Amino acid sequence: MLAAAAAGLLPAYVGAAEFRPPSGCTLELTVQQRSCTVAQHYRCDSDPPGDQHVVYFTREGAVYHSRIDAETRWMESTDLVSGISDRLEPQSRDHASLSGLLRTGQDDFDFWTVSDSGERLRHIGRDELTGRVEIDGEQLDTTRFQLRSFAETGELLIERSGTQFVSREFGRFFGGVEHSADWQGQELDSDDSPVRFIRRGEPGFGSTRPDYDCDVQMVSLGAGGFH
Repeated sequence: MLAAAAAGLLPAYVGAAEFRPPSGCTLELTVQQRSCTVAQHYRCDSDPPGDQHVVYFTREGAVYHSRIDAETRWMESTDLVSGISDRLEPQSRDHASLSGLLRTGQDDFDFWTVSDSGERLRHIGRDELTGRVEIDGEQLDTTRFQLRSFAETGELLIERSGTQFVSREFGRFFGGVEHSADWQGQELDSDDSPVRFIRRGEPGFGSTRPDYDCDVQMVSLGAGGFH
């Protein structure tokens, strides 16, 4: 089902110079990020209250779509290049909670996702508030996170740690500096920090062309994937 939905999204996204959300949806924010990515954040009338979507673009086009709920739970996501989709298992032990993080300063989580091929993954981690910062006029909380993802057999597949940003106004996380290491020993450092927040009526709103770090490195998506 998710793969079919992704296929329906692709014609409006790929190769477009300006992002057009699906019918019944409203684009709220365009975010130019490090790592040569630009993110389009939008909401849809047909979704449960508080849900929101994001589509990430590289210079090659749309590469990743996700939907989160009001608590920033990772409800569904689709790799638009491979077509592989994942969704949250509702019976997970300890879901992520943005309200809990903002209230107490930390949030532990332990949840499962399942792909459209049936692969189940367990994700265990923690978010912690570390301070406040202003980027391009936006007031953001800074966070530190740790995340481990396991196969259904219990094998550790990838371990990630780093920093992110939280917008109380928009009710979501934005990427930051991250280090990851997988089961094969491959390690990766990335920086998906926001540089410009572009609202409706401002130059660059809806632009699908990333502006920053494109001559430095290619994007490694997954940063903020669980938010």
